[in-house]
Amino acid sequence: MRNGTNIITEYITLSSKGENEITDITDEVKTKLNESKLKDGIVTIFVVGSTAAITTIEYEPGLQQDFPDMLERIAPKDYRYMHDDTWHDGNGHSHVKASLIGPSLTIPFVESELSLGMWQQIVFLELDTRGRNRKIIVQLIGSK
Repeated sequence: MRNGTNIITEYITLSSKGENEITDITDEVKTKLNESKLKDGIVTIFVVGSTAAITTIEYEPGLQQDFPDMLERIAPKDYRYMHDDTWHDGNGHSHVKASLIGPSLTIPFVESELSLGMWQQIVFLELDTRGRNRKIIVQLIGSK
C-alpha cells in the first residue's frame, strides 16, 4: 500500500488454438476486480508476447468475423515481410497486427465496477500462426 493506494497483480492463463482466435476475458477480469475488494481505480490488462493483443469489442459473431477480416486487409499474410526473411517463421503479419492493436488496455473502475459500455467486452486476440500458451497480467491499482 502506497499513500492509500493498493497495487494487486493477478494473472490469467490460456491456451490459444491459433491465428484470429478472439477470447472474451471480461468475466475473468471482473472476478479479479471483485476478489481485490478495491472500490475505485484502474485495471491494466497486458498480454505477454509480441504476436497477441488486448482490446475491447462487442463480442458477437459478426464482429468476431469482421475484425480478423479487417486485419487481413491491413496486414495480409501474402505480403512480403522482412521479419519472415530474417526468421523464416511466417508470422511477420502477426507481429504487425499485434503492434497495431497493442498488448494492453487500461480501464477505470468505480464502486468496484468496470467502466465498460453495455456492449463492450475485453478480448484477447491470438494473432500468431499457431496456438500458444499465453499469460495475461491483470494489474489493479486503487483504493478500498
